[in-house]
Amino acid sequence: MRGLARIADPYVLALAGTVALAAAVPAEGGAAVAAGRIADVAIGLLFFLYGSRLSAREALAGLRGWRLHLLILAATFVLFPLLGLAVGAAASSLLTPQLSTGLLFLCVVPSTVQSSIAFTSTARGNVAAAICAGTYSSLLGMLLTPLLAGGLIGQAVRFSAAGLAALGLQLVAPFLAGQLLRRWTHGFIGRHKRVLGRLDRLSILLVVYTAFSKGMAEGIWRQVTAPRLGALLLLEAVMLALALTATSTAARRLGFPAEDRIAVVFCGSKKSLATGLPMAAALFGPRAGLAILPLMLFHQLQLAVCAVLATHWSHRNRPRQHSPGAPPGSDAAPGLV
Repeated sequence: MRGLARIADPYVLALAGTVALAAAVPAEGGAAVAAGRIADVAIGLLFFLYGSRLSAREALAGLRGWRLHLLILAATFVLFPLLGLAVGAAASSLLTPQLSTGLLFLCVVPSTVQSSIAFTSTARGNVAAAICAGTYSSLLGMLLTPLLAGGLIGQAVRFSAAGLAALGLQLVAPFLAGQLLRRWTHGFIGRHKRVLGRLDRLSILLVVYTAFSKGMAEGIWRQVTAPRLGALLLLEAVMLALALTATSTAARRLGFPAEDRIAVVFCGSKKSLATGLPMAAALFGPRAGLAILPLMLFHQLQLAVCAVLATHWSHRNRPRQHSPGAPPGSDAAPGLV
């Protein structure tokens, strides 16, 4: 039931509703300009809050498990781009150029934080490692995602000195400001966590609405037929299956304990919608509509698959009742990742 609740998350439904709203009532003319400016401000606010929430001390303390984090980062920023290139080349005739661009962008987005932590916790894995892994991925993503997107996608990305400066001003500067002001803002953010969490989500919904409104003006939905959407979902399912298999196999071969293997699988196979959507808006500008569609679909796919895996592993990794006379270490079921 908990797995189903995650799949049917009201926020996932809100994302679908926002896309439908943009299709039915897109922002046009002056309203589109105003929505775009508000979305830019919302993106800056998001990254300011990210910076304010991050504890540099906790992030540095987590470096002790560098082998685990290096494996997760390799999966996020090496394995996924290679999968994207291979799958895109093998199935280029199934997708439009814009959807292929979005599929490659999905592959360079950082790992998610909140859902990786939730699934790792449900599966009885190393939650502390999942927290640090998501943090490192988000931090490196502010540098690696634009660089990888520029190198793999090319002209569709605003990859120039002026574009990088604009991206730094929109994403990195607010994040650094949040870090510098964290001493004064952290308490306020902690006291109003629920309200600010809703503000985060509203900001992302605004980014989605603005991007799809621009896409409607350009007629993008004429290019998105049911067979192409089906092909995109199938390709993403293949990529997710390969990522889950590769991270699980690599973690086992490297001798990580079961709890760490769970964290590697969930953190190394997932992509962040919360970070990816603002980055797409900043990198692609008016052409962000179809570029974010593969990421939105992959987000819902990874929730569904990982919810089932986490629930399954939580039952199999549940500590067994201690039997009289059994040796002290015999209560825990073996790791099964």
